[in-house]
Amino acid sequence: MARFQNPVFVAIDTPDLKRALDLAKAVRPYVGGLKVGLEFLTARGPDGVAAIVEMGLPVFADVKFHDIPNTVAGAAREIARLGVAIFNVHASGGEAMLRAAREAASSVNPAVKLIAVTVLTSFDDKDLEPVGQLGPAADQVVRLARLAQSCGLDGVVCSAREIAAVRGALGADFLIVVPGIRPAGADLADQRRVMTPVEAARAGADILVVGRPITGAADPAQAARAIMESLDHG
Repeated sequence: MARFQNPVFVAIDTPDLKRALDLAKAVRPYVGGLKVGLEFLTARGPDGVAAIVEMGLPVFADVKFHDIPNTVAGAAREIARLGVAIFNVHASGGEAMLRAAREAASSVNPAVKLIAVTVLTSFDDKDLEPVGQLGPAADQVVRLARLAQSCGLDGVVCSAREIAAVRGALGADFLIVVPGIRPAGADLADQRRVMTPVEAARAGADILVVGRPITGAADPAQAARAIMESLDHG
């Protein structure tokens, strides 16, 4: 999988369409793509996603579909129609669901990248057992990544701490998307398994999803530029 020239995707997860568009315009010179999540999607729907796609940068729709195969297939077709570059499902939905999503999305847009969420970056090892998953987190991430690859998916979402394990197990062509990226000294908020942008890029991440350190900054454009420059120098 070819690396993105600029791997930073900024998470513009706000219900306010004007603010989302303003943020996208401000950071556009300094990022490689935009990510929209559930808050934006439930507030603004398909028209909102289309407006973000029209900004001209690759868009990652962070929808995390997880349901029966037929339902996820229908949802996958609809999100693929919107022109997004990437969307995701939960790997824990199982083989039938993953294959149904792959087939449905490809039938609409063969170029769309489908990736699977492994273990949420808000989790650590102690959070897995209560939800019936086997730890440690790194092992569970690799198990789910192997499943996703076997079902024809393009990559996974994992924390920066699992990049090396996923890359080693799944190979150089498997897309690795990493949320929870925090510049040095930034507030971790609800993220637990994190790295700086430079650390994650060096470890082999293809896409770095950065949210609040950019969108919550007094000057989002300058914050995005600083991350871009840190990657250039790193």
